[in-house]
Amino acid sequence: MGVQVRPATRTDVPALSTTLGRAFFDDPVMCWMLPDARVRRRRLHRLFESLTRHHHLSRGGVEVATASDGIGAAALWDPPGQWRQTRAEEWRALPSLLWSFGASLRRGSIVEELMKAAHPEEPHWYLAVIGSDPDVRGTGFGQALMRSRLDRCDDEHAPAYLESSNPVNVPYYQRFGFEITGEIPLPGGGPSLVPMWRRPR
Repeated sequence: MGVQVRPATRTDVPALSTTLGRAFFDDPVMCWMLPDARVRRRRLHRLFESLTRHHHLSRGGVEVATASDGIGAAALWDPPGQWRQTRAEEWRALPSLLWSFGASLRRGSIVEELMKAAHPEEPHWYLAVIGSDPDVRGTGFGQALMRSRLDRCDDEHAPAYLESSNPVNVPYYQRFGFEITGEIPLPGGGPSLVPMWRRPR
């Protein structure tokens, strides 16, 4: 059986969070936010669990790509006009974020504020996170997820937006029609996020 894409359910959250934690372990921005590799390995999945449970899942845009071995990749999308967290969502997520970041919480807040400031106002589908487990990377899981939601964008003639936290992935997103719109540098010589926009089709 090949790769199958389906909407995520609440029972998928632990597994998809583990997959995303593994996917982003070596990500430049995650390494900047959580520089201790041991801490990152233990806690990064909790960050994705919190984001999924307290924001993205309720928006209906979370999808997983599965095969016989389980969830190989996940994508956290927000529909047009729904990318901002509500104050209630922020409060519910805070305990998990404190546990995930600890002393690095300030760095996480800096990244969040810079991303908010650069976020386009025009209604769009927002790809907040997409990642494949390193064990299946390059075997079509991420591509299946991208195609699933971008097909819907095209059906709705809606634009899409993302920030690439790893420059290596920029050409990959360009193949799906995303275009670079600027740069979001992190302070103190940190890495940059690359905002990318896909025009409606």
